Amino acid sequence: MSRRRRKALPTEPVRCDIEKLSHDGRGIAHQDGKIQFVDGALPGETVMAKVVSTRSKFDELRTVEVLQSVPERGVSPCDYADLCGGCSLQHMDAEAQIDFKENTLREHFAHFGGIEPEEWVAPMRADTLAYRRKARLGVRFVQKRESVLVGFREKRSGFLADIDRCVVMDARIGERITALREIIHELDAYQRIAQVEVACGDDVAAMVFRNLDALSEGDQEKLIGFGQAHDLHIYLQPKGPDTVHRIWPSEGEERLSYRLEEFDLTMKFHPMDFTQVNAGINRQMVHRAVEWLDIQPGERVLDLFCGLGNFTLPLARKAGQVVGVEGDDAMVVRGRENAELNGLDNVTFHGANLQGDFTSEPWAAEGFDKILIDPPRSGAEEVCEYLTAFGANRIVYVSCNPATLARDAGVMVSKGYRLVRAGVMDMFPHTTHVESIALFERDVK
Repeated sequence: MSRRRRKALPTEPVRCDIEKLSHDGRGIAHQDGKIQFVDGALPGETVMAKVVSTRSKFDELRTVEVLQSVPERGVSPCDYADLCGGCSLQHMDAEAQIDFKENTLREHFAHFGGIEPEEWVAPMRADTLAYRRKARLGVRFVQKRESVLVGFREKRSGFLADIDRCVVMDARIGERITALREIIHELDAYQRIAQVEVACGDDVAAMVFRNLDALSEGDQEKLIGFGQAHDLHIYLQPKGPDTVHRIWPSEGEERLSYRLEEFDLTMKFHPMDFTQVNAGINRQMVHRAVEWLDIQPGERVLDLFCGLGNFTLPLARKAGQVVGVEGDDAMVVRGRENAELNGLDNVTFHGANLQGDFTSEPWAAEGFDKILIDPPRSGAEEVCEYLTAFGANRIVYVSCNPATLARDAGVMVSKGYRLVRAGVMDMFPHTTHVESIALFERDVK
């Protein structure tokens, strides 16, 4: 049986009249009864675009020329914006990006939850360049070019983009992409480095090299020299996450740190720990969460999906007692370390499965006055089913996925809470990621 030969893609660009944006930031047009998803195009524009993929009901295209632009089109700060998949909205100006994210949140509330907040708050903003403190950089040796590539994947492709710098990464990393490429190429194991995890604290940045084979003493010395030259902590990961270990500096604890000055807190973390990527937004986000919860002296507060205590410890500066709960045991340990570091004795951390009913746990028995939830992208639907058992009169929900926030908001409204306020946070400028925060209050009617 012969395989069906894939139809060749058109070689000439086609004209597209862009009608609106999809939720992933692509322009939408129609031609010959098919939907066209067009990278790099904005509503109201007419562009010439090249077909990069075709399906029975839609085509995917990439803008190659803008024939008629709109005022919302911005000037990209990055030379690689058309190629690199790390960002997808650099062709939009800052206001248009915020509008897109707010509209996405509005539409999800309406579609999934059938609700709308009583008040929309102003979007949270910070620096849009050199903001990103966490990332995973791919590494690949390209035989034909005799060179190593380091960076993010190309848009809608498995290939790595050929970049020399990254303007959205923290400059301690983003301005050293070329140097990183060069040091990896100098290694004997240059073809056996799979990726580099990067993490930045306030004072120090770290790189974690995923080495598929054990590195020779000479290779390790080269990486140590790279760390010394660029003031970076250097880690290796020969196998799973539990094998991550630091080779430079040779002494001291394997921790980075950031400050939350408003609360006089120092937060320490391992480079592989989850931390918020945008320090400026994180400080504003923590402030707003604490402000909205309106903690009163003596109140008991529950922080679910608490991580290393990013919200838990600031809450403990205000409350009588705070309980942080996390499904990752390593993060429970980190939370306890940070509480001790900051001299807080009115906070406890517990590990628990947050996908089921945990209301019978000993730490939950006394109930809570206020609750904060900061779940992963999958949301907290199961948690929301049980929240009424705690009797909290205020709940702040921090979200990295508008669809699951809207779904969970519907559950909470059905359980007797009002959606009082909501707004977006520009945690990931130049991308379609929509981070948001919402306040719920118990309906006392």
